[in-house]
Amino acid sequence: MVVSGGHLQLSAPSLPVWHLAGPLAHALTVPFAVLRDDFRQAPSDVVVAAGEPAVMECIPPRGHPEPTISWKKNSISISDKDERITIRGGKLMMSNTRKSDAGMYVCVATNMVGERDSEPAELVVFERPTFIRRPINQVVLAEDSVDFHCEVQGDPVPTSRWRKEEGELPRGRAEIQNDNTLRISRVSAEDEGTYTCVAENSVGKSEASGSLSVHVPPQLVTRPRDQIVAQGRTVTFHCETKGNPPPAVFWQKEGSQILLFPSQPPQPMGRFSVSPSGEMTITEVQTADSGYYMCQAISVAGSILAKALLEVEDVTSDRIPPIIRRGPANQTLAADATAQLQCHVTGNPLPSIQWLKDGQQVVGRDPRVSLLDNGTLQITNVQVMDSGLYVCVATSSTGETTWTGPCNVQLSEPGHLPGPPSVPLVTDVTKNSVTLVWKPSPQRGGAATTTYIIEAFSQSAGSTWQTVADNVRVEKHTVSGLNPNTIYLFLIRAANAYGLSDPSPVSEPVRTQDVSPTRQGVDHRQVQRELGQVVVQLQQPVILTSTTIQVSWTVNRQAQFIQGYRVLYRPRGSAWLVQDVPAPAQRSAVLLELHKGQEYEIKLRPYFDEFQGLDSEALVVRTPEEAPSAPPQAVSVVTVGNSTSISVSWEPPPAGEQNGIIQDYRIWCLGNESRFHINRSVEGTVHSAVLQGLVPGVLYHTEVAAVTSAGVGVRSAPVTIQISECTRQSGHVAALAPGPPFAPLPAQALQVWSRCSAVLRWALPMRGEGQQGTGVRVRRRCLDMLPGRWAAWSSADCRQGRQGREVPAVGVGAQCLPGSEGCWLLGCV
Repeated sequence: MVVSGGHLQLSAPSLPVWHLAGPLAHALTVPFAVLRDDFRQAPSDVVVAAGEPAVMECIPPRGHPEPTISWKKNSISISDKDERITIRGGKLMMSNTRKSDAGMYVCVATNMVGERDSEPAELVVFERPTFIRRPINQVVLAEDSVDFHCEVQGDPVPTSRWRKEEGELPRGRAEIQNDNTLRISRVSAEDEGTYTCVAENSVGKSEASGSLSVHVPPQLVTRPRDQIVAQGRTVTFHCETKGNPPPAVFWQKEGSQILLFPSQPPQPMGRFSVSPSGEMTITEVQTADSGYYMCQAISVAGSILAKALLEVEDVTSDRIPPIIRRGPANQTLAADATAQLQCHVTGNPLPSIQWLKDGQQVVGRDPRVSLLDNGTLQITNVQVMDSGLYVCVATSSTGETTWTGPCNVQLSEPGHLPGPPSVPLVTDVTKNSVTLVWKPSPQRGGAATTTYIIEAFSQSAGSTWQTVADNVRVEKHTVSGLNPNTIYLFLIRAANAYGLSDPSPVSEPVRTQDVSPTRQGVDHRQVQRELGQVVVQLQQPVILTSTTIQVSWTVNRQAQFIQGYRVLYRPRGSAWLVQDVPAPAQRSAVLLELHKGQEYEIKLRPYFDEFQGLDSEALVVRTPEEAPSAPPQAVSVVTVGNSTSISVSWEPPPAGEQNGIIQDYRIWCLGNESRFHINRSVEGTVHSAVLQGLVPGVLYHTEVAAVTSAGVGVRSAPVTIQISECTRQSGHVAALAPGPPFAPLPAQALQVWSRCSAVLRWALPMRGEGQQGTGVRVRRRCLDMLPGRWAAWSSADCRQGRQGREVPAVGVGAQCLPGSEGCWLLGCV
């Protein structure tokens, strides 16, 4: 008896030969059933995102008859009557997977012997982020608070963040609460825009947005003023407003029911009109026009009212006409600068002021042009078209006076402007003067510097930079006319025929000298001794914002010789910065414009004139971190060799915008579908990473962002990359000896030239009997997308090679169909 191939073979016993003649001499073969225990391929765990297809595959044990395949989920048989489920061969295919499809799956092999269950495999179904509650469009009043809600779900649990499409979230006023609600307090018109909630997990990203509109109540930019005019003249009342949305402006005479609107037909008798900007003009004024006129601005956000008195005189008095003390001067300005044309007037009654350009009124025709309360005409962002002849007209009941001055705007050529000078250094200080020295700009290529302008700033002398010297022709100058015992800052600008340079860096603070008590007979030693006995105790600083700290202190005694206190602060390891508190009774100060996420040392020192007391004990405080406000720089993405990997490298964000210690970097490699996404995090000290497993043929967008303890910063601009599909092709190479017949030869080396080509080197054996020729032919066939189907053979001839020598198959490339695997064979002919 012999068992072979699922059949039982029986033979007759040994008998004498004369009994084995005829049919009994044949063996009997009887088939029987077999089902082995071991699956040739057990199903593997599968992880998919909800909505994506899932495929589980197994190859049953060998058996006779060939076993059929069925599947169980959580020990319950699966029916393919569900249109989403297909069971074909050893594959279980599910389209559009659901969360309920997750579970343990078993492949079941069955024939007449019985059943065999495979080891269980788990199907994990993740869910992309979805929104339970989305942000909605909102309209609020200025100074109110607004909440944007964002509730998401998904598996794994998504992380959420907020961004503003038109810029950054309002600093210091935007707060993300525990439930991911974005709250913005004290909203302003600048906060208008679209706010987007971004939810991400390992299988996808979702976004939802809501817009914010901020209504600002109407405000008066220019209020109407009382006016006195003579009969028959023309009078104009200004009423410039602003608000969001822009308010509607109309005029009304007190006691009258008639409303005057812009673009309305003139009322009454064609003498009253209102311009689009809100100015009311009355021509041929009559005595009956006297009275109060009210300018009213109204919008959905509120309303505002202002009124002015019009007095009409019967006859012109003998008082003198208005006098213009200072009118517009000739000006030449660079494009985009701000022009201010002065018109300072006196007169009784107080004159009204109007401005004309080339004979036409200018106020109210362009939002860049406004009339200040002191009569100055201001034009912001000046353009070449603003060049022309400007006339200031001062009008009162006593008459009219004009002053004319041209204003020219020229387009500065950046290539010709001088560069900024170096920071000015102080070399000498007196009670009323400071001597400065500086160096010209090291920049080359621009037109030569002809003069310098010096500007100064002092908190006690006003809140603006003031020009204290011009037409300075050398790099040293003494600024005179300064106030004693006053702290000043200085900057320098270079000038040439094309305009002004950018300002130099600001100088160190310098205090002018004072006739102090020490110069009036006070003992210097007594001053120093008393200062040395003052002990200043610095309190723990209070963090106000991420860039502002309040410093307070106590003093053990009130000394006679203390002019103030000097607050010294610095980032750890840097030079000390100084802020003086020139008030001996003051016990606190606020440090402004600090760097975010930076550790600062702070100490305090009393002073009197040039004498200084003992330093307090230094304290260390760290400003709060924020997410980086700039993306990583110089992001580069390149492929790694002949693989499906890429190398991503970058440089940190600019130091001033890191806003803290960078703890790590986030890298997103986003394909055109979420299943192709690859995300990675690396430590903050690492500036490159290799991402593996990219799918050839898919276009990827790579972004990098820095992360501090406060969150993820701004992402870099996407860098696109696509792996060639040839990367997926693998070559299986065999060499055949010269023939026919063809016998296998060992391949000596396979050198890859590129993703789609290769060079094979081999050694030919000594020619034997029956072997002919040394020509080598490379043959190729490609595996189609359908498993098990091979394309027809193709071949290419290589050059002749000597017997027994290595011969390179130069020029024979491997390039199969996209998505297929190449199979290479060699043979000699």
